[in-house]
Amino acid sequence: MIDWITQFPAAITLIDSEGRVMAMNDRAAQAYAADGGRKLIGLNSLDCHPEQARQKLLDLLQSQQANVYTIEKAGQKKLIYQSPWYEAGQYRGMVEMQIELPPDMPHFVRDSS
Repeated sequence: MIDWITQFPAAITLIDSEGRVMAMNDRAAQAYAADGGRKLIGLNSLDCHPEQARQKLLDLLQSQQANVYTIEKAGQKKLIYQSPWYEAGQYRGMVEMQIELPPDMPHFVRDSS
């Protein structure tokens, strides 16, 4: 299988059902470089968040629900997509994708037919 995730141009971080960081691609390691980058692998991501974000992540881990929103930081807009992941039908944790959005990104409303 092609390891497309490693150099995918969005930050992808995988955590287990307890919140431990299992893997991150190159872009995620860069995004979290100030916090240790790949040294975060094996650590609990719940310990890396302020209380409100920590509680939200804990709720997501327990409810196994997706969480999707946008942010803007230093003038860069991003889509944050957090979703449960499964292996052989068993819940294993959450995956987070941070996708940078271009400032002039078009938006289309498509006809449902």
